[in-house]
Amino acid sequence: MTTKAKVAPKPFPYGKVRNVGDIGGAIRAKRTAIGMRQEQLAALAGVGPRFLSEIENGKESAEVGKVLHVLHRLGLEVSIRPRGGDANGE
Repeated sequence: MTTKAKVAPKPFPYGKVRNVGDIGGAIRAKRTAIGMRQEQLAALAGVGPRFLSEIENGKESAEVGKVLHVLHRLGLEVSIRPRGGDANGE
């Protein structure tokens, strides 16, 4: 009888969002860290499991409003700040 070795969870990817894949990775990391299946989160957030899978995989055409709703349900938020600390964002 073989047993699966437990894999240590990856640390949560806090930090800058450079692309859609970063958002999807953060959603997947949080969901797996709390032991939730895609189907469960999809139902909680009012989106389809396929949509959730697509955003976790970095699909660029995902609807922003739905993505923000999924993040909210996971207790995550998105912030917008100027790059490099310049108050004008330049």
